[in-house]
Amino acid sequence: MRLAFLALLATLALDQGLKWFVIEQMRLLERFFIPVWPPYLHFTLAWNQGVNFGLFASDSALMRWGLIALALAISASVWRWVQRERGGVMMQLSAGLLVGGALGNVVDRITWGAVVDFINVTCCGINNPYAFNLADIAIFAGAFGLILFSGPKKDP
Repeated sequence: MRLAFLALLATLALDQGLKWFVIEQMRLLERFFIPVWPPYLHFTLAWNQGVNFGLFASDSALMRWGLIALALAISASVWRWVQRERGGVMMQLSAGLLVGGALGNVVDRITWGAVVDFINVTCCGINNPYAFNLADIAIFAGAFGLILFSGPKKDP
């Protein structure tokens, strides 16, 4: 599980470091919108108080702490599952990405009261109204990796 732990730490550090840089150094809190690579990539400040795409969004403290507890419970379950399965390299890497991303969003909820989303990708004349963050990418990649790399072991 050492690889999973290192992936978790790297994911958490990159996520929080990028958020700090964009918020503090690029002053996204003041500017709200920063063109990075127009028209494809913009940093657009969005506070996500719900889950994916703002689903179940609420500004109540109960929902905030409930989502924190849910993220921590899912993270602990995934960690125990991969540990119990004695997951290989790719399964451990995937678990580290997923848990590191989930913890990054937990840190946001504790620090800011909501998840800091800011990456907005637009292409081909379609105006994408949604923003996401590095933690979201890690969670998706980790979940996808766990689907791909878990299951019965094949004999060589």
